[in-house]
Amino acid sequence: MDKTFKLVNDEEARVLFGRHDENLKAIEREFDVKVTARGENLTIGGDGKKVENASKLFEQLLDIIRMGRAVHQHEILYAIKALQGSPNIDLHSIYLDKIDIMSKKLFVTPKTAGQKAYVDAIRQFDIVFGIGPAGTGKTYLAMAMAINALKLGHVSRIVLTRPAVEAGESLGFLPGDLEEKISPYLRPLYDALYEMMDLDKVERFLARGVIEVAPLAFMRGRTLNDSFIILDEAQNATAEQMKMFLTRLGFDSKAVITGDLTQSDLPGGRAVGLVQSQEVLKEIEGIKFTYFSGDDVVRHELVQDIIRAYERYNGK
Repeated sequence: MDKTFKLVNDEEARVLFGRHDENLKAIEREFDVKVTARGENLTIGGDGKKVENASKLFEQLLDIIRMGRAVHQHEILYAIKALQGSPNIDLHSIYLDKIDIMSKKLFVTPKTAGQKAYVDAIRQFDIVFGIGPAGTGKTYLAMAMAINALKLGHVSRIVLTRPAVEAGESLGFLPGDLEEKISPYLRPLYDALYEMMDLDKVERFLARGVIEVAPLAFMRGRTLNDSFIILDEAQNATAEQMKMFLTRLGFDSKAVITGDLTQSDLPGGRAVGLVQSQEVLKEIEGIKFTYFSGDDVVRHELVQDIIRAYERYNGK
């Protein structure tokens, strides 16, 4: 069985094929089909069902490209996995979802179906939990949504927090004053900020208190109104800290809690607060739990294999 697509121009072919035809090679490998490009025609050949599945990918990719969205090889790999898991998935809804941020980068987009569901949940619910392995974009997308909310005037400030849990070294033995001891725990939050906003704007917002970065313990006793609050690395929060954080939410505020249940630094390696919250809060309307899998990892493709290997090992 063969299926032929007609390309509009050389630029469309360049984006679709990728550098050195790397996109076409990836599609051939993953769908077990033969892709041949001759002039303006692109032909897919092979087993009927495999050609049909590959054609669904090409149809949607061409639509997305014709709307002005460049598609990279790693995104094509995510799209292939998404289609293999859900043949009727709408890739347009994922790749054309643009989160406007305060940067020359202009916008952030979800890369997988799981990330798209997470972004939609943040839009819809006031408290969202993002639970899953490292590299799935939990913190990155939450940060993008926070900056977007600030830019659009939906909130007046962003509050970023993490538990300062000792992982191998005691805080008391680290050099410096309290701020210098805690700073390394918060560094990943600053890194995400600087990636999404211009340096001078970040510094200005930090100085004015429009953006606040602080350890979770510093949240006690506060009420956070008109704020977008992110609790990162929530697997390191105790049950008491989780309750304390969730009850800080004030009027016109939104909270996102991210965590990886497999990477807790609490004594005994148990993500106590995050595990308990799933049971305690599951019946409350307005709270949404979203879960990521290895298919949502958007780092080097080997990271997906590493996560699955650990899942198989721990499953034993």
